[in-house]
Amino acid sequence: MNIIYKSDKNITPEHLKDLFLSVGWASGSFPDKLCIAMKNSDTVFTAWHEDRLVGLVNALDDGVMTSYIHYLLVNPAYQSCGVGRKLLELIKDKYKDYLRIVLISYDDKIKFYQNCGFEIGADETPMFITSLSN
Repeated sequence: MNIIYKSDKNITPEHLKDLFLSVGWASGSFPDKLCIAMKNSDTVFTAWHEDRLVGLVNALDDGVMTSYIHYLLVNPAYQSCGVGRKLLELIKDKYKDYLRIVLISYDDKIKFYQNCGFEIGADETPMFITSLSN
C-alpha cells in the first residue's frame, strides 16, 4: 500500500469529515470548523492513499518549549499498517529540540503511545471542558 505523507494545512471539509467520522469522533460533524482548526494549527501532517485522507496528526506549540499533539487519527481500514506511528515520527522529529511533547490518550490507546516513546505523567491528570461527545 502506497501511503503519501504531507505537511499540509489545506484539507477540504469533505476529507476531514470522512476521516473524523470514520473513527467515530463527533468533531467530524463540524468539518468547516475542522478546516479552520487545521489552518490555525502550528503543524499538520497528513497521510493519503491515492486521493483519500487516511490519517492526520496536528500540533499546537509555543515556538520553543512545548508542543501539544491535539489530534492523531487513522481511518480504521488503515490502522495497524504503521500510519499512526509514521505520523508520530514526523511530529517527534519536527519537535525534537523542544523540552516537552504532550498529548492526551484514550485509555485503550495508552499502549500504542507508550510503544511510540510516550510516558504516563506521574501525579498528573488531564482536565478539560468539552461540549462534544465521542
